[in-house]
Amino acid sequence: MNNRRKLVLALGAAALGAPDILLAQRVYRIAVLIHGTERTLGARFEALRAGLRELGYIEGKNLSISIRWNEGGLERLPDLAEELLRGLHGCIAI
Repeated sequence: MNNRRKLVLALGAAALGAPDILLAQRVYRIAVLIHGTERTLGARFEALRAGLRELGYIEGKNLSISIRWNEGGLERLPDLAEELLRGLHGCIAI
């Protein structure tokens, strides 16, 4: 089911006074692996978080973000990627 259809169904259920359980939001999980350091790229990532908040995605409510910084060490990327994927069980990795 695509997102547009889910939205229409949720709005329809809300209009009909459906119980809150039917309108429970899905928690979207994002895993981010960044080649760099939080000190140098952290502001850009915070801008992403702010943009997501503006779109209604709130960490701890309907959004979970896992981030790993490789601190510039390319050799760390495979281990960090594996760590992130282990935490995404049941999710689609793209």
